[in-house]
Amino acid sequence: MFIKALTITSGAKVIREIEFHKGLNLIVDESEHEITGNSVGKTTVLKLVDFCLGANPKHIYVDHETKKQEYKLVKNFLIDSKVLITLVLTSDLDKGTDDIVIERNFLARKKIVRTINGEQFTEDEFETKLSSILFPEHLESKPTFRQIISHNIRYKDESINNTLKTLDKYTSDAEYETLYLFLFGCEFTKGNSKQEILTKIRQEDTYKNRLEKNQTKTAYETALSLINNDIEELNKKKSSFNLNENFEEDLDKLNRVKYEINKISSTIGKLNIRKDLIREAEEELKSSKSEIDLRQLEIIYEQATSKITTIQKSFSDLVSFHNNMIGEKVKFITKELPTLEKSIIDNNNVLKRLLEEEKTITSGISKSDSFEELENLIAELTEKYRKKGEYENIIQQLCEVESNLKEYNKQLNEIDNELFSDSFEQVVKTQLNKFNVHFASISNELYGEQYAVKYDIITNKKSQRLYKFSAFNANMSSGKKQGEISCFDIAYTLFTDEENIPCLHFLLNDKKELMHDNQLVKISEFVNKNNIQFVASILKDKLPIEINKEEYFVVKLSQNDKLFRIRE
Repeated sequence: MFIKALTITSGAKVIREIEFHKGLNLIVDESEHEITGNSVGKTTVLKLVDFCLGANPKHIYVDHETKKQEYKLVKNFLIDSKVLITLVLTSDLDKGTDDIVIERNFLARKKIVRTINGEQFTEDEFETKLSSILFPEHLESKPTFRQIISHNIRYKDESINNTLKTLDKYTSDAEYETLYLFLFGCEFTKGNSKQEILTKIRQEDTYKNRLEKNQTKTAYETALSLINNDIEELNKKKSSFNLNENFEEDLDKLNRVKYEINKISSTIGKLNIRKDLIREAEEELKSSKSEIDLRQLEIIYEQATSKITTIQKSFSDLVSFHNNMIGEKVKFITKELPTLEKSIIDNNNVLKRLLEEEKTITSGISKSDSFEELENLIAELTEKYRKKGEYENIIQQLCEVESNLKEYNKQLNEIDNELFSDSFEQVVKTQLNKFNVHFASISNELYGEQYAVKYDIITNKKSQRLYKFSAFNANMSSGKKQGEISCFDIAYTLFTDEENIPCLHFLLNDKKELMHDNQLVKISEFVNKNNIQFVASILKDKLPIEINKEEYFVVKLSQNDKLFRIRE
């Protein structure tokens, strides 16, 4: 899939219409030499393409370094002028048929535009639609569509400076494992299940750490044993008092009620902790999903369905599948909530009844002449029973956590036995060898060096096994690092074509002035003859003379003619 055009409009007014072609596409400035070419909108062109493919609109007007400072002039213009961004993708730039038209604006609620081939989609549906168009055989929730295309769009620091680690700094090795097994064509359908299990293990570990914040399980068990001995001794002292039969019976009943009150109070507290942890996990999942903007997915699908007649699944089928999948995931995380909430309600009702019973019994005992004499003993017994109930509940909760962890680790081991079997590892080796043929060949042709991707089976701090992929070569400068990244992206495109793996045939790159002149020239020559679309933003005065030509320029900006042409 190639980029055919990117159009910026405000109502009937066309602000910019950028047409792209195969090979090298340069976004440059035309500022005078004494005027800087920065802040004219070169990087924003890349961001707008990304925006149409599901990125957060804030990336357009929020400083990517501070993550907080907003460019109010740009934000207000985009909203007040009702700016519409239209991205046209095509599978064949020569034929110009089967276009996918994606449209997005920056408005909210009912005024929002998030369409694919004219069909409006919700935020949740948008990414699913794009994924179904561009990667029709990928039906799992992991890796996500945004993760899959992350190496095609490089303007953020993570993707500019890293060959493989193109996602945010909080991304786990398990997510990278799932991503690159998918990208390299190592078919493994349980990657999503593995990540769900790892999430549950993290949740249980967090809960266990909270329970053992003060003491370990064995310490609680030892303390409980001592408390039981103390209660036995206190009961012996209590029985030695010369009390009437009714008083003794009431006092025993009061102690039992107090014990039950403390025990059930502790139970309610632990249940609320567990419910809060599940809610936190649910909110984390929803927060992760909400960053996905499905607006761009809509446009790509309509183009694909008109061009790729072999798509068997309808969009509604895939959306339905996706929604069911998301529902199952939320259900998986929150399935315990109804039981927990019912248990909390039931226990609160029991607690209320016990408190009333305690009040009644205490009132009766307090009328006895012997109550004052036994007050200290009762208080001590009450405290012992309170601690007994608390410790018993903590021990019970810890036993449940350990049981859950044992089961989740058993499930994880079953998946790992398949993932790290000799047969599957051979698949990984084979696919990487195929990829490295392209990677090494291209890097050798362009720079006289051979780059490659390797994998290591590592064990993390929690003794979990993972495939960890990395690119390697001998000591490289900043410029050579840029060369490694470009070689990887180009090699991956050629690899996927050879393996019949769906991929985007456009590569968006920012800050290519970091690359050496001869590297840029060689990349230009290579992509021009290999059916690859290489889009780069660069300062014009940094261009080598060989590619400082009109035929390569798709948009020229300047301080006097910035991207959005906002009248300040």
